[in-house]
Amino acid sequence: METINRINEEAARRAKEANSYSDYEAGSATAEYNQLVANAQAIADRQKKRVDPMYHEKIDSLLATYLRKAADNMNDRFSIESRCPSVMIAGPANFPVRKKEKQNAARDRNYQEWQEIKGLLDKIRSVGTGGISSDDPDAREKLAGKIAKLQKLQDTMKAVNAYYKKNNTLEGCPDLTAEQAAKLAASMARDWRQSPRPFESYQLTNNNANIRRLQQRLDEMKRLEEKPLDGWTFDGGRVEANADENRLQVFFDEKPDEEKRGEMKRNGFRWAPSAGAWQRQLTRNAIYAAKHYISFLKPQE
Repeated sequence: METINRINEEAARRAKEANSYSDYEAGSATAEYNQLVANAQAIADRQKKRVDPMYHEKIDSLLATYLRKAADNMNDRFSIESRCPSVMIAGPANFPVRKKEKQNAARDRNYQEWQEIKGLLDKIRSVGTGGISSDDPDAREKLAGKIAKLQKLQDTMKAVNAYYKKNNTLEGCPDLTAEQAAKLAASMARDWRQSPRPFESYQLTNNNANIRRLQQRLDEMKRLEEKPLDGWTFDGGRVEANADENRLQVFFDEKPDEEKRGEMKRNGFRWAPSAGAWQRQLTRNAIYAAKHYISFLKPQE
């Protein structure tokens, strides 16, 4: 896959020189990034083979976001590594300790960001499979249950971190079993950071983001049940909100041309031969996209 992301080779060279006596191998940073690209592309390709084509655009979008953010994160890492040479390179005399502390803090932030970026690969792996479908008649109850579990996890992570901060140990933590405490302590002992915590900030941030995402889905489902969406006619067809199938359906009087078909696909609609319509899941976002992003679906006055 050819990408528009580029790696800053000069920054990579400076980072190498600030931390090693060995020469920088030209193109090695780009090669490292290209390997990330190949691995991510392979994950996306495998997922596309597993799911309905209607999910392919979402996979491509997640892949593009991952590649862009991975390149930015890598370039930031090179910039951080070149800010202050290692003591091996600079020597202990008059070593800029404060500058090195700032560099280490920046390293931690960059590492946490990278953990969040890698989470996009998990999202790619889950597209179109698993999760809770809005078509499930028990979706509201399942979503509420999942939110409750994630909120309990959030509360537990906060409580464990607070206990460790106060006691500098996980022994006796009331929110963990002895086995859980031992595993966390072992994981922290292997961590390369200077002051690891039982649960790092990116873990709490990611979990909280999942809670918000699921809550938004639940709120949307409730709104749809309280106030069903309406369809409309446009020049050349009609749009219907099919509540029974949970789909927003677009019916054309005549087959749309290639440009219009491409526009429909870019906005999440897929051709459904069984329904004789272009459709996507029935949500307010789908209605908004049809009315505001696809000009030829504009409602007739």
